[in-house]
Amino acid sequence: MSLADVPLAWRNLMSNQRRLARSTAGIAFAVVLMLIELGFRNAFLDSALEVIRHIDGDIVLVSATKYRTGRKDSFSRRFLYAARAGVGVASVRPIYGNVSFWKNPEDRKHYGVSVLAFDPDQSPWTWREVNDKSAALRQPDTVLFDSRARRFLGRAGNGTTTELGGRTVHVVGTFPLGPDFLVDGTVMTSDRNFLEMFADHPLDRSDLADVEFGVVRVEPGADIARVQAALRRDLPPSLLVLTKAELVAREVDFQAKTSSVGPIFDLGAVIGFVVGMLISYQIIYTDLSDQLAQYATLKAIGYENRYLVRSVLQQAALYALAGLLPAWIIAWLVYFAIGEVALLPMRLSLELAALSAFLTMAMCLLSALVAVRRVLNADPAEVF
Repeated sequence: MSLADVPLAWRNLMSNQRRLARSTAGIAFAVVLMLIELGFRNAFLDSALEVIRHIDGDIVLVSATKYRTGRKDSFSRRFLYAARAGVGVASVRPIYGNVSFWKNPEDRKHYGVSVLAFDPDQSPWTWREVNDKSAALRQPDTVLFDSRARRFLGRAGNGTTTELGGRTVHVVGTFPLGPDFLVDGTVMTSDRNFLEMFADHPLDRSDLADVEFGVVRVEPGADIARVQAALRRDLPPSLLVLTKAELVAREVDFQAKTSSVGPIFDLGAVIGFVVGMLISYQIIYTDLSDQLAQYATLKAIGYENRYLVRSVLQQAALYALAGLLPAWIIAWLVYFAIGEVALLPMRLSLELAALSAFLTMAMCLLSALVAVRRVLNADPAEVF
């Protein structure tokens, strides 16, 4: 058996169990740090997209100046009638939006909430809990409460009476949405109740209020791209005509690049990567210093630098794998705790696990490439 057949990197790794435990803990710490930042970033994006994902439509009309879903930027409802006349359009349903004050039914304190409204006869949502309560929402002063809202908004279920915007309302059911980084909870109501609560002046039934979204369903068999192109020709440039996927991409682009929160978490992940490189470099450099006599012996008996570099890189890769498993377990527990306390969608998805594995491997291999100079510069005569 030649020396090339001996798993040198594995034996170096397992030669000192205490050192392995310390090294694994250090690398796992760096991986957890990156996972926390990436997890917050994903939760930030997922929570901002939750409302869009529950829109039941093929095309969405929004104001061209609306830069995020939760920001109020309405347009005239008359445009919906123009869109409804388009070829291939089956229906166009409005969604209204506002921000108001919700009275916690338990401690009677007031908190800000998002308010969404729609026509109960033409629900634009995929929530079964919302659609099942359409008949109840036709009654005056009735609302649905977000069952996943932050706890300080109180617990409100069917039969609860409280206030929204200073007006007494009756809760007729709940739906699961949850908060995001800007909104603590959401309340839904009918379009008629919404107009009576928030209109600037008393409205007749013929009055038209501005809407936040127009949800378009195309006719069965119709080409969505053609319907979209026709709507863009028929509607003014002040309106964006987006498919649901395009609206999601627009929101992601804004939150990840334009808003301040997305780049902050990206920077945090970069800092975690740099910290991890410093930790892994120190670990690998220390290992190589302790094993310098071994590598010097290999050089003295004729082994090339290529073999030594390969062994060091293998050892670094093994360290990366050793740190990943405990890091994933710790990150999953942290995600679960944050999700329970902050009600944010923290999930250790396969994509996030794969990204963390790639970053960890890159972190350790780059550190090894820097630290391997310790071996390449070793002079067997000096070592012995």
